[in-house]
Amino acid sequence: MSRPNLARRVADAAEIALTTRKYVTFIDVVTGLRWLHSRHVDTWRQGRSATLGELAAVDDARLLDAAAALREWALSRGLRPVETPYLSGSRERRELRFTASGEQGSFRVHWISPDLSDARVKQLAERQSKAPDLVVVAPLETWTCATCGDTGPYLIMEDDRPHCLTCADLDHLVFLPSGNAALSRRAKKESGLSAVVVQYNRRRKVYQRQGVLVEEAALARAEEQCLGDEELRLRRRDRDRERRAEQDLDYRSRMAAEILRLFPACPPGRADSIAAHAALRGSGRVGRTAAAKALDENAITLAVVASIRHLDTGYDRMLMDGVPRMEARDRIRPAIDAKLSELRGRREP
Repeated sequence: MSRPNLARRVADAAEIALTTRKYVTFIDVVTGLRWLHSRHVDTWRQGRSATLGELAAVDDARLLDAAAALREWALSRGLRPVETPYLSGSRERRELRFTASGEQGSFRVHWISPDLSDARVKQLAERQSKAPDLVVVAPLETWTCATCGDTGPYLIMEDDRPHCLTCADLDHLVFLPSGNAALSRRAKKESGLSAVVVQYNRRRKVYQRQGVLVEEAALARAEEQCLGDEELRLRRRDRDRERRAEQDLDYRSRMAAEILRLFPACPPGRADSIAAHAALRGSGRVGRTAAAKALDENAITLAVVASIRHLDTGYDRMLMDGVPRMEARDRIRPAIDAKLSELRGRREP
């Protein structure tokens, strides 16, 4: 990729983040460029990778180029640089490294919009500088503690090596499974020491939260608090559910309208169907990305391509017949391009 092309793509990714949140980070850019998936960032933040570059689809030099392009774009937009600490979720809370060598400061800068109030900037700085949650892993395979040689249901990474909870002085905590947000939040607040428990999902290729480890006395106090205002929280939950449903309907309507603008020959019913599928809350599909929520043209096009792939080609049958996924995508690319031209109102000669 040439430098002018990289600068353009960095600017596109940064514009989406700036529109969405009024500030831009290097993480926003590399995930927007699809050099890193959010699951890679999670792995790095948990302290399970020495550098972010180890998980990226490009080398460290390219990451430096992207950081330089982000800086140039941000200064041209009059954004304010604020260097922000990045700490790992491991027990030692070590400072995270983006690349194996060289200066790390350019990666840590958050570029803040001048429209953001000083109070909001202070709030963001306090949130980022706060030590992250300790992260404990529920492993899928057998493992051995690097200190005592024993094993157990959970491990925590220290110095890039697994340790059992006894050696990490966390074995007095009790497990509270996910499912009750209010109880989990209050138990963590009451507990002087706590840790988030995650487990790797092989199918989705992400670490998913399983619950929290908290002090037993803290859990008891949290349970008492939840019993005291259960009815109030149920009413609030119903109102929040209605509000989210209204937001989803509005978002789907705007996405469908954007699909029809980009693809005027697309039947309105199909545009509605594509938007409903892509924007389904909790699905992890392209419609839930920050780019799609900003109605980015590339993200909207990807949602249309996904629909064409499954409804207008033999892609699904190829997968059932054992054709490798990337090979199947190569085979159907001409059909997808032809259908995109048709939906844009242009017929192939």
